[in-house]
Amino acid sequence: MDIHEYQAKEILARAGVPVPRGGLAWSPEQAAFRVRELGCGRCVVKAQIHSGGRGEAGGVKLVGSPGEAAAFAATLFGRNLATRQTGPGGKPVFRLWVEEATDIAREIYLGFVLDRQSERVMIVASGHGGMEIEQLSQEDPDSLIRQTVDRSSRTTPRPTPR
Repeated sequence: MDIHEYQAKEILARAGVPVPRGGLAWSPEQAAFRVRELGCGRCVVKAQIHSGGRGEAGGVKLVGSPGEAAAFAATLFGRNLATRQTGPGGKPVFRLWVEEATDIAREIYLGFVLDRQSERVMIVASGHGGMEIEQLSQEDPDSLIRQTVDRSSRTTPRPTPR
């Protein structure tokens, strides 16, 4: 299942995990509205496509005003954003996530991915952050922690049939 960043943040927030305040934008005008609504001096505008590497491809920008958010958004809507994962054709941008900028003390990467070889979910973690996780995987694979999830070794007791 592919979910967008904003959907993942909604799930995390419902589970009580602190996430930056933010909102969806479907137009440049809405991106500007979100910046005003959040009242942040610095906000981050992020293209929502199913792909990593959005920042490197020009799909993420730190903005300081509603006008700057609208101008950046206008360059993204309807455009295909091409990343290493999408290939040269890219994926079209139809929505943006606008959130308050936060100071980052330390960046880590944690992902749940389908390991096609074992046909199981694999947890992948890195203390190096996630901006270049694919590149890190190729250049320094030992820096990643990988753990396959095996449902047969559940630690919680299963209900006993009655």
